[in-house]
Amino acid sequence: MAADTFSALADPTRRRILEMLADHEELSATQIQEPFPISPQAVSQHLKILLEARLIDVQKRAQQRLYRINTDTMTEVEEWSKSVRQRWSRRLDTLEAVLKAEMAKSPPNQEVSE
Repeated sequence: MAADTFSALADPTRRRILEMLADHEELSATQIQEPFPISPQAVSQHLKILLEARLIDVQKRAQQRLYRINTDTMTEVEEWSKSVRQRWSRRLDTLEAVLKAEMAKSPPNQEVSE
């Protein structure tokens, strides 16, 4: 997975575009631009970055360009995320086992009486 994938995902507008495409099979640039308070040129730039990161695909139909989510790349992102989550879970499980072993070695806290 390319580093530009994460750069593309870092922007909230691009994440919102991906969410929109996840909800629809395909959308035109005009449909994508409608909910955003930014210029069509700005949306076009966001789409270009998403295309370069392979997060979306574009298909020309007549005079229209239709954008859709690239499920292969999104699957790669999901698998990477799952792998990182599993690694952290293993590390936390190991830490928990070490802490339990240490607590078992320590005598229980006793109050000091005067």
